[in-house]
Amino acid sequence: MHGAMQAIVKTEAGPGLTLIDVPVPEIGPGDVLIRIQKTSICGTDVHIYEWDDWASKTIHAPQTIGHEFAGVVEKVGRDVSEVCVGDLVSGEGHIVCGHCRNCRAGRRHLCQTPNAIGVNRDGAFAEFLSMPSSNVWRVDPTISPEVLSLFDPLGNAVHAALSWDLLGEDVLITGAGPIGIMSVIVARHAGARHVVITDLNAYRLSLAEACDATIALDIDAGTIAEAQQALGMIEGFDVGLEMSGNPRAVNDMMANMTHGGKISLLGIQNRAATVNWDDVIFKGLNIKGIYGREMYETWYKMTALIQSGLDISPLITHRLHYTEYEKAFEVMASGESGKVILDWTEPVK
Repeated sequence: MHGAMQAIVKTEAGPGLTLIDVPVPEIGPGDVLIRIQKTSICGTDVHIYEWDDWASKTIHAPQTIGHEFAGVVEKVGRDVSEVCVGDLVSGEGHIVCGHCRNCRAGRRHLCQTPNAIGVNRDGAFAEFLSMPSSNVWRVDPTISPEVLSLFDPLGNAVHAALSWDLLGEDVLITGAGPIGIMSVIVARHAGARHVVITDLNAYRLSLAEACDATIALDIDAGTIAEAQQALGMIEGFDVGLEMSGNPRAVNDMMANMTHGGKISLLGIQNRAATVNWDDVIFKGLNIKGIYGREMYETWYKMTALIQSGLDISPLITHRLHYTEYEKAFEVMASGESGKVILDWTEPVK
């Protein structure tokens, strides 16, 4: 397929993004071309837009960004048999090497050298996306494309939360960003007893409360220990999900875990962050680092959760046409939003 398409591109080093025409990507024998319907904006995309230290070291302009998407298969390579033209799909954004020890053992989420769409290669904020067929996830067509565009971040929440048995357990989540709030919804659906989430952002704490958090705690107004007392908890939280990347949150979590408690760490910590290792050692805490999704077990779990009634649609607070991307990024950066959806189905007016 030849011709031009519109894409949101980091055209040069520095803040901002540009909507420009670029060539429609070519596909190889094992690739799939996807016509994008919906995309959602991630915190990673905001980092790229703002051009922080991480982005300046990682992104090589020019590059189309974006990795949260849903679309329809437009074209398949000659060796592709598992997906067909017209299929509704999302996709795993980590393109793995296939050759390292973990890849060969089926632990692809632990690949030594993954390439991420929208970060290390052209991404999904475009009319078309090319990716290997092995990374394409055929979806239940009864699930809305808006919800499907959230499968990437939902996968982070599912991977973090379902790494542990949640049935009847008390769960502490630090960080009420979209993935933290998704984790509330997943933990509730999985049968957790109490789910406490902490943050400083009043808007997102209110959103978490609306998504059935037992307590949405402003940590400047109260303590986790006080929340435990209010809930009649005696021994501390059984499961902790750290989503904030804040060293204070990590240490507050560890201080309020039960002995033998289990923690998923998703928030990226500052390299100089300090940890109270006494809590880890003397409480016998189990800590698991979370990066992305388990390929492809998490995708099965996400689909099954949605099919069994998990509802993440309340997290979608803004819907904009892709040409309004500047406004969309402003909304995301303000902290006064949940997930922001860009629509690619309507023609430019």
